[in-house]
Amino acid sequence: MATTRTDPESGTRRRARTRSGLLLAALAAPAAMGVSGPSLALPEAARELAVSPASAAWLMTAFGLGMAAGTPLLSAVAGPRRGPAGVIGAGAVLVALGAALVLLAPGLPLAVAGRVLEAAGAAGLNVAAFQIAGRDRSGRTAGAVAIGSAAGGTMGLFAGAALAGVVGWRGALVLPLLSLLVVLPARRVAGGPPPRTGADGRLPALPLDVLRAPAFRIAAALMLAVATVNFGLLYAAPRRVAALTGWSSVETGAVASLAALTGALLSWPLVRAAPALGPHRVRALLALGSLGAAVLAVAAPWPAVVLFASGTSALVTAGAQGLLTSAATEGLPTARHGLAVGLFNLAFLIGVAVGPALAARFTDQTVQFIY
Repeated sequence: MATTRTDPESGTRRRARTRSGLLLAALAAPAAMGVSGPSLALPEAARELAVSPASAAWLMTAFGLGMAAGTPLLSAVAGPRRGPAGVIGAGAVLVALGAALVLLAPGLPLAVAGRVLEAAGAAGLNVAAFQIAGRDRSGRTAGAVAIGSAAGGTMGLFAGAALAGVVGWRGALVLPLLSLLVVLPARRVAGGPPPRTGADGRLPALPLDVLRAPAFRIAAALMLAVATVNFGLLYAAPRRVAALTGWSSVETGAVASLAALTGALLSWPLVRAAPALGPHRVRALLALGSLGAAVLAVAAPWPAVVLFASGTSALVTAGAQGLLTSAATEGLPTARHGLAVGLFNLAFLIGVAVGPALAARFTDQTVQFIY
């Protein structure tokens, strides 16, 4: 009889956690769409802007760089006083301004500048989503957000190619605007400003304590490596599949999206099994899975294996975001958790920027655009 009062409360908490996870996933997913959406629309952008394919690739690279820059910027400017709600508000403004510039830009330089602004805002929305999700120490809310982010990245391939076919290549570059649909409810979930600590009510300005924490350094380094592989494959795998099959950009985007989306969804069993596996085994699985995916995607001569590698990488990346977000805050005071999550996501976003750049530079097939 004693459980009759706690079970409904526990069920209510689970439902609230599920709703929050879905809402935060919807906030983060369009940022990932912004990374992958232009991938198969770049040939059209290069033709219309009268630039080389290599120059048009800056429309992707700039987004990764903008996200990497926007993470510490928005966390420092909007986060300390207003918390995640302030970061969400500032991020939404930058996304809207950047998208407007992309849509109106007459040439490549202004379009790239718009992508940087848009990316900085998307980074803020992404970090805020994980900061809020990090309040759930079970890791499941962060896991849901990670799956949503990975799903956004994979669906962005197809959505970008489809939009480019219907409204032109610029439509593929402004997918982060979809985040604005959930900004208001996300701000309500974010709650009020963070608590102040210290004699003068302020937190230490420099994150040296976070950077020195062994748990943070291990989690951030692994996340950087996994993200670099994943977003390199996000750029390279569809081109390799197209080269091996002769499929159109829309066909390639649809199949590649399905493979990566399947992998992202399959990360949920890994998130659930993590407590039983233990942190050492989880980290080993993540590292070996990412390495194996990279080798298969580069070396395999069969498109099905390349797609399998892309899906495996998506699984590993979504699982890593969900599992390592909480791990990055271990041993740190509660007041530093938000900063630790922000810096952890910065490591992820550096991988977002570096992965496609490395793929374009060192893999011959990735610089052959689909015409």
